[in-house]
Amino acid sequence: MTDWTGVRGKYVLITGATSGIGLAAAKELAARGAKLGIIARNPVKAHQVATQIKAAADDHATVEVFLADMASQRSIRQVANDILSRCPRIDILVNNAGAMYVTRQLTDEGVEMTWALNVIAPFLLTTLLLDRLKQSPSARVITTTSHGHKMARKGIDFDDLNAERRYTPWARFTGGATRRYGESKLANILFTTELARRLEGTGVTAYCFDPGLVATNFNSNNGSAVRAQMAMMRPFSRTPEQGAETLVWLADSPDISGDSGRYYARKEPQAPSAAAQDAHAARRLWDVSQKQIGTSAQIRP
Repeated sequence: MTDWTGVRGKYVLITGATSGIGLAAAKELAARGAKLGIIARNPVKAHQVATQIKAAADDHATVEVFLADMASQRSIRQVANDILSRCPRIDILVNNAGAMYVTRQLTDEGVEMTWALNVIAPFLLTTLLLDRLKQSPSARVITTTSHGHKMARKGIDFDDLNAERRYTPWARFTGGATRRYGESKLANILFTTELARRLEGTGVTAYCFDPGLVATNFNSNNGSAVRAQMAMMRPFSRTPEQGAETLVWLADSPDISGDSGRYYARKEPQAPSAAAQDAHAARRLWDVSQKQIGTSAQIRP
């Protein structure tokens, strides 16, 4: 049983809310009475989006803006401190920001960019905010993953975590970057599984979901050829609002608290790939993520 009563009056913190399914979800959650905190890199765009969200909710919504580059561990630590100083309560954390980089790029901490944004960012932000989440009678962590996790059929290559072998001069043609993205989305599922295991009995639950193929500006950072390819797929894609439906449902539904750690698509629990059900890999990923953030995430094993 759960005392979850939906999102009305709850504080929802969401990354990647300035476009795509994140923005669509933020608008719908605000319309349902949630109080929002959005984390964004561009202050001008973030405040414009906050105004849009309020307007869509007839100006009744509460929307706070927090600024961070989610590929930077230093920036995530700074924004977490800002959030903790301004937010006495966090009921839902949505790890939605993500991207795929066709060329190999490194962050200031020396982490490959796709991995840093898609894997390390949600791990670090969640662990930094976890004590505040635990202070709610019940809280939820929701992470956006993808059907693309099935591209990592052999699982995560823990011997090449920084993708030195993935990004060859032929990566655009051999699918190296795409497989790297698949690894990162597989990692999101394994993170959710292990987080749920470690949080048993705390009142905090964890979920991840696949929004499907959605017509957004995803992949627009990879040049004109990739943008053209994504444009060709647009007629077969779901709208951002359709892609956000499962996210909103996971935030609002009272009926899922007993299913912590599950992977969802179209508002139904689904079986992910065999690699995504590897409990040993989930624990190993947690350990290497701790090393990559340079600290120990103190959640019971």
